[in-house]
Amino acid sequence: MSTIAIVGAGSGLGLSIAKTFGSHGFPVALVSRTQQKLDALAAELNEAGIEAAGFAADVMDPASVAAAFDRIKERFGAVDVLEYSPAPHTPVPGLSNPAPLEASRANIQPQIDYYLYGGIAATEQVLPAMIERGSGTILYTTGGTSQDPLAGPAEFTTTTIGSGALRSYALKLHQATADTGVYVAHIPLFAWIGSGGPETQPDTIAQHYWTAHTTRDGAEQPYVAL
Repeated sequence: MSTIAIVGAGSGLGLSIAKTFGSHGFPVALVSRTQQKLDALAAELNEAGIEAAGFAADVMDPASVAAAFDRIKERFGAVDVLEYSPAPHTPVPGLSNPAPLEASRANIQPQIDYYLYGGIAATEQVLPAMIERGSGTILYTTGGTSQDPLAGPAEFTTTTIGSGALRSYALKLHQATADTGVYVAHIPLFAWIGSGGPETQPDTIAQHYWTAHTTRDGAEQPYVAL
């Protein structure tokens, strides 16, 4: 039975992705910083008939990510799909969005740690086994400014740099895994989730992830809410 691990799982898009994949028979491993919140999400999924459990980890702490994936593998076995979307739903210590003229190495580095190094830490836990068995999907989610830095306000400078670094990693990993049976893609979201019509709602956006997983078409699959 295929398993999806959602890193950065929350009550919005992460939960909708869990429901979408769960409706296709995937057990769901939820990963974020707070076990209590994860347990509530897992309970909601279980009530809907989807096997799910939460595994607390901080993407800025690689050891905690490794420990969480050890527990995931003990519970569910191999991870077949990794979705990485560490959106800071609540304040994350060390992360800030200063205006461009105030950006510095000190306030950019935490964004690199959060997006890029966190993504690498999660990827390291699943990619070797995926390559060995010749199958798997890895989807990295960021805001649209990672692809188009001018798509958002100037105050998104440090986030744009961090998420842009993750985008570059995702695209090069797609290139490197092209002949392995593993599909890697970047999904930039040009949408304020939940802020408008049906196209901005998480349940609608989550269908884009299922399409990306099943069609395996290209290194980048933007979602644009018109």
